[in-house]
Amino acid sequence: MKVVLFCGGRGTRIRDYSDSIPKPMIPLGHQPILRHVMQWYSDYGHDDFVLCLGYKANVIKDFFLNTRPQTFSDCVVSRGGQDVQLLGDTVKDWSITLLDTGIWRNIGERLWAARDHVRNEKMFLANYSDGLTNVDLDDVIAKFEASGKIGCFLAVRAPLTYHLADIAEDGRVREFRTTDTAEIWINGGYFVFRTDIFDYMRDGEELVLEPFRRLIDDNMLMAYKHEGFWRSMDTLRDWQSLEDMVEKGDMPWNRKITAEKNRRNRVLAAS
Repeated sequence: MKVVLFCGGRGTRIRDYSDSIPKPMIPLGHQPILRHVMQWYSDYGHDDFVLCLGYKANVIKDFFLNTRPQTFSDCVVSRGGQDVQLLGDTVKDWSITLLDTGIWRNIGERLWAARDHVRNEKMFLANYSDGLTNVDLDDVIAKFEASGKIGCFLAVRAPLTYHLADIAEDGRVREFRTTDTAEIWINGGYFVFRTDIFDYMRDGEELVLEPFRRLIDDNMLMAYKHEGFWRSMDTLRDWQSLEDMVEKGDMPWNRKITAEKNRRNRVLAAS
């Protein structure tokens, strides 16, 4: 399945980085968050990407045009760098369409600009490119396909630390609840669509507003509730939290690292 990635945002709430690079290129560890997202899709077998570029599009183009496979792989270098032998798993051959969709376009407009690149797809995937998760993508796709719906989004718990007050009209407080016990779900920025989604879109509209309203009216939108790991990178604090996880090797969105961590835990438990 093709994967449409929205990469045009400025990330103004992470201004330390976004003044010089687009938000998806903000690094986590030794690679940008965009590549973490792409690797997650690739781990599920989806290697055909359409990148909707915008703000500082040249930075993303330069990254993919000039980054060599050994940058993200273990390797043996000889002859002063003339010979490079990759170790371990072979680097996958991704197909990456770099599509400049304009600086000031919203997500709906960027998706519309990419429609010709997915028009022959039965279904396609889409992502905001600024969040990570450990959701089972195969299960998301299977349930969406069986539903017959046109659109699906990943619903996640709102990452709030506030206590929610249930207040009556007269000011009486009925209850205080934490966000994890309240039925508050938000859009996690992971989508699956059939190409019929374009029939629900109009020029200039934001994706999750008017088009999603039309899908809801026709009972053609579903949510996949995910209680597991999900984290967006909206603020500098979010970035610091994710960066700390990478430094500790705690990366639940990375299937290879997670599998190895689980294997070690099983060995320790058995010893």
